[in-house]
Amino acid sequence: MSSSERTELLVLDGVLTADQARRTVRGILDVQRPDGAIPWFRRHHLDPWDHTEAAMALDVAGEHEAAERAYDWLARHQNPDGSWYAAYHDGDPDDVTDRGRESNFVAYIAVGVWHHYLSTGDDAFLDRMWPAVCAAVEWVLRLQQPGGQIGWKREDDGTAVDDALLTGSSSIHHALRCALAIAEQREEPQPDWELAVGALRHAIRRHPERFLDKSRYSMDWYYPVLGGALRGDEAAARIAGDWDKFVVPGLGVRCVVPNPWVTGGESAELALALWAVGQSDRALAILQDIQHLRDPRTGLYWTGYVFDDRAIWPEELTSWTAGSVLLAVAALGGDEATCAVFGGESLPNGVDPQCCPA
Repeated sequence: MSSSERTELLVLDGVLTADQARRTVRGILDVQRPDGAIPWFRRHHLDPWDHTEAAMALDVAGEHEAAERAYDWLARHQNPDGSWYAAYHDGDPDDVTDRGRESNFVAYIAVGVWHHYLSTGDDAFLDRMWPAVCAAVEWVLRLQQPGGQIGWKREDDGTAVDDALLTGSSSIHHALRCALAIAEQREEPQPDWELAVGALRHAIRRHPERFLDKSRYSMDWYYPVLGGALRGDEAAARIAGDWDKFVVPGLGVRCVVPNPWVTGGESAELALALWAVGQSDRALAILQDIQHLRDPRTGLYWTGYVFDDRAIWPEELTSWTAGSVLLAVAALGGDEATCAVFGGESLPNGVDPQCCPA
């Protein structure tokens, strides 16, 4: 299927027409450097997580060659210990602007690689990326704490920051399940990873005290659902519990309370989480609500909007915001790879620990 035909599948009522979808895809491609790097926008920084999210969006649009170049960039510039730095100026691997190494940034390559494989069926790509995925996962798991949670990062001097973030650990939970799926596809069992993902899921579900309190941030609200640690009644209860706290009708989702600031990335990710737990009508409404953030010239989306001041802020059009919108649209439209990766039903669960009662 051609990329033009693929963008026809990204049509969603009140969100994207076919022409708008093509413009958004072109907007991401215009940000991508010839070497495959996808910074937030040109002359700003690249972080490995958002780079991967934008690459996944290129795959849903059928731009598989561009997505593959993005993953090859990660493989070429992985640190010897398996990590990546937190920020590179304009995606230049020789211009590192944040030398910390964040665990959720490092883990996310597994989600992108599995999504690309499901999008293309390219076994050679999976073989080529397997060493990078293995090295990344092993680096991340060296930060896992006895309670199952994952420490936030390592400083440039190697010092571990053991404090755990619920959002980051939830994203890592998703990444570890995708890494296990890759391992299964390659028939290379990873029992240590299975134990690790089970312990991490248990911590997310049962031990909020093991994570820093970031409950003012919407990502801590929905990420246990988006990352697949919560499903069914648990997920529904979590979404219902803080809906009125974070959702601003007609505008989108607050990044942090009580600030009067809605953001496109958080809104689109919430839509993806809602789709994953069967609340597609709500997901569609959220995506429709944030179209006020769309820039018709570039097809990209402004990062956020301060509604008390009726002002776009910050004044930046980010590749990853556009990427999150395209991924949510793809899930609602039934894209098989995106549904498999974020629905999670076919992803390995790992081994749950014997800890405390359900």
